Amino acid sequence: MTSKMDRRKQYTRMVLKESLLKLLQEKSISNLTIKEICETADINRSTYYAHYSNQYELLESIEEEFIEDLVATLGRYNFSKEEEALQMTEKLFEFLADKNGICKILLSENTDMYFLKKGMGITHEFIFKNWVTDSRIDQETYEYINMFMVSGSIHVIKNWLENGMDKTPGEMAGILHHFINRGLSGVG
Repeated sequence: MTSKMDRRKQYTRMVLKESLLKLLQEKSISNLTIKEICETADINRSTYYAHYSNQYELLESIEEEFIEDLVATLGRYNFSKEEEALQMTEKLFEFLADKNGICKILLSENTDMYFLKKGMGITHEFIFKNWVTDSRIDQETYEYINMFMVSGSIHVIKNWLENGMDKTPGEMAGILHHFINRGLSGVG
């Protein structure tokens, strides 16, 4: 009996998540109602409220699931040295290419800023943590440089997804890696 309830619960949550993602393609999270989500999912409101208290909680569960999957995927690789950052960046682009539909929605203006901020933290943790190793740079300057690299990279990823992934993950990793290591002077 318990496993059947668990399966029903999982199914309900999956349908609600799919419905929210579908609606987020057209409307922002702040303009969505529980009624719309329930109608799209073909689930009544009381069932919805048995799982989530509002649309933001549902969105947060989607974001958390995506981030857990990303961290688990990147965590399988042990790239820690600067020269290995290129391979980690390529793994990141491969993951994003594989999940491009949900990623485009989560990075769109229709969601909240939580996912973008969390993504920036993960990008720093897995990609940029070991790139700036110049000990002459003070901590405050390092933080500014890091913020520039991470936020720029997130927007490059967003643009790449919106452009239909017009370059391979390897090409994108190379572009990002080349720019970050050599800056604008190395382009061209």
